[in-house]
Amino acid sequence: MFAEIIYALTRFTLGDFFDILLVTFILYSIFRLIKDTRAYQMAIGLGIIGVLFFITQWGKLTVSHWFIRNFIAYLIIAIIVLFQGEIRSFLTTIGSHSLKKPFSLKTSKEKLEDLYIAVDYLAAKKIGALIGIEREVSLKSYIDRGTKIDAVLSKELLVSIFFPHSPLHDGAAIIQGNKIAAAGCLLPLPESHNLGNTFLTRTRHLAAIGLSQETDAPVIVVSEETGMISLAIKGRLEQGLDKDQLKNSLLDYLK
Repeated sequence: MFAEIIYALTRFTLGDFFDILLVTFILYSIFRLIKDTRAYQMAIGLGIIGVLFFITQWGKLTVSHWFIRNFIAYLIIAIIVLFQGEIRSFLTTIGSHSLKKPFSLKTSKEKLEDLYIAVDYLAAKKIGALIGIEREVSLKSYIDRGTKIDAVLSKELLVSIFFPHSPLHDGAAIIQGNKIAAAGCLLPLPESHNLGNTFLTRTRHLAAIGLSQETDAPVIVVSEETGMISLAIKGRLEQGLDKDQLKNSLLDYLK
């Protein structure tokens, strides 16, 4: 084995160096995309199985190696079935990175101030709200399910959308750049979450988690029961925020 390593090093070329560099970049990009998701934990598990595969092969542990080798064949099928949502989100993110310009924080930062003021007002009045912000993954499919508005973001318009008895207050408002693209949008519910039984009937919070799992969009939720502000990012819900905490968390993520 060591002889093979020495032989490979003696024949190492500049092309091999760039080949390794490219593979490293690809793996790094994949881990960045799946970080903080169930797929990240799955990748760690696969890495451990891979290490065990080579250890049993090198140590000539015949029974263990046979078991792991046969287990891997079924594991691939199980991964596709169990993590189809993450795989879909992963491929969508790759496509969006390639074909779409990133979220422009500079052009939208001023208008986001209106968002914070509106959310703070809605929370104080205990008016329920659900607001998704498009980042790099397109939200067009969700926009098409709602009522298109395509109006410049303002605190007055955002509050009026979620005001009680408004025809659009039950759905989600989606923000693109410095505009409210649509309202009354239907968002996906998550396949799994860790909020416990107390959140089973809170559709807004579940929808926020669902969209943040499917895409890279941050989603703001205002509870109509308590007025509590929450922020969903990458399938995780940060609860009990005030205006400044929401602003800091959102800007840190959008950067």
